[in-house]
Amino acid sequence: MSMFRFTIATVLLLALSTPAASAESEAVEGAAADAQLDVLVGAIRSDRKAFVALNLPLTDEEAARFWPLYERYQKEAAAVGDRQVAIIEDYIASFSGLSDEKARQILDGYLATEAERLEVRRSYVGQFADVLPGRKLAAFYQLENKIDAVLRYELAATIPVIEADGGAPAGQ
Repeated sequence: MSMFRFTIATVLLLALSTPAASAESEAVEGAAADAQLDVLVGAIRSDRKAFVALNLPLTDEEAARFWPLYERYQKEAAAVGDRQVAIIEDYIASFSGLSDEKARQILDGYLATEAERLEVRRSYVGQFADVLPGRKLAAFYQLENKIDAVLRYELAATIPVIEADGGAPAGQ
């Protein structure tokens, strides 16, 4: 299990490593950021099920009922995640000339997808509770939160912060 976590961390770090870009290649930089985001999202999605499987011990009966439900849950969660990725890509593409109006539009879209993500999680609690005892149910949601925390951390490290006074971007 320790090797698996090391592998996930390595994949995430490699996906997010960026070479220094010159000021004249802003379009290439935006494309690279989009590509990094796509790699990160793909890595998280492909390793998410493996991470849960390694860390959530299920009986054969629980597994037979859990995994089909998990697949449905992940499809819904992925659809919300895809909308959030599109918002982040829009932000990256708009960053250099971001107006107040566009910043507000992006913020509103992001918060809407966060609410959708939470609603998907809430809507499945009862269904997962029909399959898993309470401790395993809580452990499953903890694992989901851990995966999301890693994703959020990695995204936060790569997304430039808007300079509130309209000056140069912060956090780059």
